[in-house]
Amino acid sequence: MAVPKKRKSKAKRNSRRAHWKLVAPTPIDCPQCTEPMMPHRVCPKCGYYKGREVVETSS
Repeated sequence: MAVPKKRKSKAKRNSRRAHWKLVAPTPIDCPQCTEPMMPHRVCPKCGYYKGREVVETSS
């Protein structure tokens, strides 16, 4: 079994982990009601998805 011969430095370890950051999801404007919504999901305000009403809303 392969075993590391030398210990990795903190800089090497940290530079390897530099791309592990979380990215906040980018909201888009609903084409129906122009409210911010998550992409590829039903709009919580108007209930539309891909141009047709999917969920019945009270407003």
